[in-house]
Amino acid sequence: MPRALYTDFPWPDTSLEESMLATVNCELVAAPTGDEETLARLAVDCDTIITCWAPVTAKVLEAATNCRHVARTGIGLDNIDVTRATELGMVVTNVPDYCIPEVAEHTLALMFALSRSIHVYHQHSQAGKYDIQVGTPMERMEDQTVGIIGLGQIGKLFAEKCQALGMRVLGNNRSQQVPEGVEWRPLNELLAESDYVVLLCPLTEETQNLMSHEQFALMKPTAFLINTSRGGLVDHGALAQALDEGQLAGAGLDVQVPEPPDMNQAPYNDPKVIVTPHAAFLSTRAVEELRSRVARQVVDFLEGKTPENIVNAAG
Repeated sequence: MPRALYTDFPWPDTSLEESMLATVNCELVAAPTGDEETLARLAVDCDTIITCWAPVTAKVLEAATNCRHVARTGIGLDNIDVTRATELGMVVTNVPDYCIPEVAEHTLALMFALSRSIHVYHQHSQAGKYDIQVGTPMERMEDQTVGIIGLGQIGKLFAEKCQALGMRVLGNNRSQQVPEGVEWRPLNELLAESDYVVLLCPLTEETQNLMSHEQFALMKPTAFLINTSRGGLVDHGALAQALDEGQLAGAGLDVQVPEPPDMNQAPYNDPKVIVTPHAAFLSTRAVEELRSRVARQVVDFLEGKTPENIVNAAG
């Protein structure tokens, strides 16, 4: 009987995956924790690994001597040592296009909330301070500039939504190819011109701590940072200092390092910061699609078929 190790998952149960894997007589083993030692121990006799956010390190992969497939329940691959998996002859798959509208909508929601001081009004109103002035000053969004770092599928859709609001849209990416109506800018110029800086790029060695002291110093003191991509794009200590020194007006963070973060520490406990628990991808439709497509990848692999979305040379 083949076995699949499920390193971690944010949904209540694994019934959907179990029912699909049962068609190929595959047992699903859910790890009790996502630490390296536990995953390495459980991976020993597994034929495939399914992972959400837990680190699938070289040690875990090397312990999985029977494994030839690692399936990521999501888009980003920064939690998987893809290079080592490839060296070991393992196929790595992901689902790169399942939650495009959801992340764009969540990013837009954070931008609206920050722009209209929703979080500030809510905090003060619940504390008994029913005062219109606590959220001022605020500006009309259609008069403002949003700078998007990363113009993949989510970035392009988010840009369209911002353009529909009448906003000026700047973009930064490696190719310097941007959608119609978006003005490409070098990073430093984008930071200096934007009223909202939005991170929608992958986490790589080059983008680790992309936003740190030097970058925050370039932003307008009235500007906001929004991150719905990966927590590692932001130096959170530098963000806390920048907020404390008034280098930017606030932030909307859906992703953190680590997850969950210590909410008693800055910048997460700063009243100018909105924190959501890595929820941008969520909707009933998106989660069902994600889970069923990953399970189908595993089934196809175990049946000797080529699963969709192979991301590495081993495929």
